Amino acid sequence: MAMKRMQKKAPGLFQPVQQAAAAIQRQTKNGFEPEIALILGTGLGQLARKIKPHTVIEYAKIPHFPKVTAESHRGRLVLGTLAGRRVAAMEGRFHFYEGYSMQEVTFPVRVLRLLGIKKLVVTNAAGGLNLNYRKGELVLIEDHINFMGANPLIGSNDPRLGLRFPDMAAPYSARLVSLTEQAAREKKVSVRRGVYVGVSGPCLETRAEYRMMRSWGADLVGMSTVPEVIVGVHMGMEILGISIVTDVCDPDHLAPVDIEEIIRTANAAGPQLDKLVEAAIVKF
Repeated sequence: MAMKRMQKKAPGLFQPVQQAAAAIQRQTKNGFEPEIALILGTGLGQLARKIKPHTVIEYAKIPHFPKVTAESHRGRLVLGTLAGRRVAAMEGRFHFYEGYSMQEVTFPVRVLRLLGIKKLVVTNAAGGLNLNYRKGELVLIEDHINFMGANPLIGSNDPRLGLRFPDMAAPYSARLVSLTEQAAREKKVSVRRGVYVGVSGPCLETRAEYRMMRSWGADLVGMSTVPEVIVGVHMGMEILGISIVTDVCDPDHLAPVDIEEIIRTANAAGPQLDKLVEAAIVKF
């Protein structure tokens, strides 16, 4: 029902996006203009605490923003400075599995772009399909596979938001990946590169599905990121994606996954991610 509702509104998507962006600007003191957007994934909201806040806005006070229902997602927009850069951090994101349409899931990305932000950093907690990965490792996303069964660009296209057929040859910026690897070396933070496959969730994958995804060349699997990146590309943003490996998806030695354990693993790896993001954005 939610998808049908938003698809009917899609031709008029520009006005709600404008209204949300204007509401944020009204609540932001002294004309603060963020330059980098951060979307903080499951268990990764602690980075927001390192931001020197300028303005903090609850999602409920932003017109047309959905309500956060996922565990460990606080649900507020933090505008301030991090490592000397002006940022807008989403402390909590929206997921397709929550019952929201793809347009609703990606609505905040469009709003952030209308605020003038051109660079987007997306983080997530992901399962490790690559058996060389270990829990707690950081992986820079080089590319993705959309296996979510939907696309946020379906429906009428408004040229004010982006092209009808955006090119996806390089959705993740090679420049930002290279700069982040440089920052990782300087801070002695271990990082890998990998391909992320996005699924709808909320159930986790079967052994057969893990085998299938690994045969595709996927290194990571998760329930977010792909829709936001598609819309970011649609709106001309330069994007960096970072995953924390929270569990190893070995189909031959598969054990039931404890979601609380996933969140604990993300929290434990959070300080390394924080260090990396702080060092990387200085170079952006």
